[in-house]
Amino acid sequence: MANLKEIRNRISSVSSTMQITSAMKMVSAAKLKKAQDAITAMRPYADKLTELLQSLSATLDADSGSKFATQRDVNKVLIVAITSNRGLCGAFNSNIIKEVNRLANDVYTNQEVSYVAIGKKANDALAKHGTVIANKSDVFEDLTFENVSQIAEMLMDKFVTGEFDKIEIVYNKFKNAATQIVMVEQFLPIVPVEGEANNNADYLFEPSKIEIVEQLIPKSLKTQLFKGIRDSFASEHGARMTAMHKATDNATELRDQLKLTYNKARQAAITNEILEIVGGAEALNN
Repeated sequence: MANLKEIRNRISSVSSTMQITSAMKMVSAAKLKKAQDAITAMRPYADKLTELLQSLSATLDADSGSKFATQRDVNKVLIVAITSNRGLCGAFNSNIIKEVNRLANDVYTNQEVSYVAIGKKANDALAKHGTVIANKSDVFEDLTFENVSQIAEMLMDKFVTGEFDKIEIVYNKFKNAATQIVMVEQFLPIVPVEGEANNNADYLFEPSKIEIVEQLIPKSLKTQLFKGIRDSFASEHGARMTAMHKATDNATELRDQLKLTYNKARQAAITNEILEIVGGAEALNN
């Protein structure tokens, strides 16, 4: 059994760790509320805009279709991995890395795969065995639509110039504080909704269908990427809050066990001292 000093040191260490995890939990809980409100308000708009653009793109013929909807033979694929810059959030980051590796190794085995990392954890993991063409982790320092738009414009340029034939986004979708869903969304080319090609009777286009598509599609793509990063941002704080809550509970349980062990060891030491005193007194009397 460890001596009393060692047990006291462990109790002190665990208590300090518990204070840190509890503080991190409260910080994440405060940030989660703001991030959750932002993504909850934005998601219906982003989803509806994407749905409208997909339906509208399906009504365009091949000659007048948007450059962002051009279907090419897929030889080069770009995967945008959205993680966090910090750890201590459970399996939040590892789930994204696993899904990205699955896509690269199982789905796109015959294609050349490159990556764009949004989050330091994605950059650190993917740079070891793949080609990371851009690291945009600094976007979390000032998460605004303007900053995300610059990333979206870079992705659109790489698709239009033919540098990549397909671009996919992998991120954690926020469901609640304890649950995040790994999502894989095709960013480019735009996927038309099946069955919409002949279903345009309810639409009146002014000034023209092509002009509307060309103006709305870039905005829709920027909004789609912004929604994905916002979802990931909210999921990160939810995952960290849950992880720190569990860590605090585990630290509390461990501290209680150590205190019990300490009390037992201390009681045993006191009992031994009493026995030694009694034995010494009896020896003197005899």
